[in-house]
Amino acid sequence: MSKVAIVGAGYVGATAAYALMIEGIASEIALIDVNRQKAEGEALDLKHGLQFVSTSKITFGNDYKLCKGADVVVVCAGAHQQKGETRLDLIGKNAAIFRQIIPKIAKNNPDCILLIVANPVDALTYLALKYSHFPKERVIGSGTLLDTARLRYWLSQHFKVSPAHIHAFILGEHGDTEFPVWSAANISGKPLREFPEYNAKLLQEVFKKTKESAYEVISKKGATYYAIGLAICQIVRAILSDRNDVFPVSTLVKRYYGVNNTCLSIPCVINSKGAARQIKLTLNRQEQALLRKSAKVLKDSIRKAKK
Repeated sequence: MSKVAIVGAGYVGATAAYALMIEGIASEIALIDVNRQKAEGEALDLKHGLQFVSTSKITFGNDYKLCKGADVVVVCAGAHQQKGETRLDLIGKNAAIFRQIIPKIAKNNPDCILLIVANPVDALTYLALKYSHFPKERVIGSGTLLDTARLRYWLSQHFKVSPAHIHAFILGEHGDTEFPVWSAANISGKPLREFPEYNAKLLQEVFKKTKESAYEVISKKGATYYAIGLAICQIVRAILSDRNDVFPVSTLVKRYYGVNNTCLSIPCVINSKGAARQIKLTLNRQEQALLRKSAKVLKDSIRKAKK
């Protein structure tokens, strides 16, 4: 028996619940929202489709007691990025929300794994770690998993290869200081630069598309939720199935190319313990500098949130 609680039944939370239900990953999915009617509506909509999927128990409400017994608590609650806003613009509003909700989750379920999705995800992952007093392995941010998926999609379009066979990471902040690790990027073990389609200038355009993808979707439809819902699903599956999958997720980093006491994305082994192990990629000097730049921006934003 496995249970996933989702705090925040908005676009992202509801889509994550839908993806989890379709995949049959959890035997119970609990939707928690300050707006109980919203949580009930989403739960009812999901229940109407239960005959078409592997059966899951769907519960809902605005009481954090629903977190009890959950293996994973996914936190999607918070203000959403609007057209023209950066993710870091949300830090003040969402830090205040986290001061309220994270202690309530921890009180009702001190043994769960927290998966933070609300933005700015890296800063909020750090604050969730502090407010929950959980060990660092059990507080994970969705980080740059979605950015990495976007990068692999755009690379697949250029190299005419399935994204599943492209190995390339976006690391650092889930935001404007994120960066691609071109030095380690490959297709089934063959470095990108060895392909005839390789073009350094074009790859910068690929990264530009990746970085601007969220802004483009938000400007056209108001919010992003399908792809992040699927990303959440993959992280939860890795935890519940103890899969040892490697994802670039936000976690507390110490002694990683000079980065200390900051939550940002690096490749991590995800299993039933949470972010069980960090993988230290071989970064070139430029990539190391970009990682440190990301860390500085994030530390500055957290200091502002604490004021």
